[in-house]
Amino acid sequence: MDTLQNLTIIGRAERALLPDLKIKQVPVKIDTGADACSIWAHHIELHGDRLHVVFFGEGSKFYTGEMHIFTKDEFSITRVANSFGHRELRYKVKLSIQIKGRRVKGTFTLSDRKTKLYPVLIGRSLLYNKFLVDVSKGSPLITEEKERAERLQRDLERIQGGEE
Repeated sequence: MDTLQNLTIIGRAERALLPDLKIKQVPVKIDTGADACSIWAHHIELHGDRLHVVFFGEGSKFYTGEMHIFTKDEFSITRVANSFGHRELRYKVKLSIQIKGRRVKGTFTLSDRKTKLYPVLIGRSLLYNKFLVDVSKGSPLITEEKERAERLQRDLERIQGGEE
């Protein structure tokens, strides 16, 4: 077991480098309640024993349109359950990620995260014995989070006021 001095302290959200994808400053949400990591994949197709993936979506500033190809020994399929208990099958791939200067390899499920504020979610499997989460630190998308909360509040008020 690592001592605390070997752990990199990160906040509840950070900016990360995805060297395999040549993408910098991607906002990632740190979720100690999730076991797995997840990344936004826009286009996922299996062609024989090769998985073709386009990361992020056309509306994302991280979208390049570049097709990434994973061979049969570089991907697998797993069953993922969300917080509501809904289960689905997802492909998963190994990618390098660098957070706060620490580069690690992690397994990421491929998911449509277009409605999520953070296109990458980091779960316990990657955090364990590498990172310590201090929720008072990090680089959260404060403005965007505030705008989403305000939109939600307006929607709730409209529903409660019977304006549907």
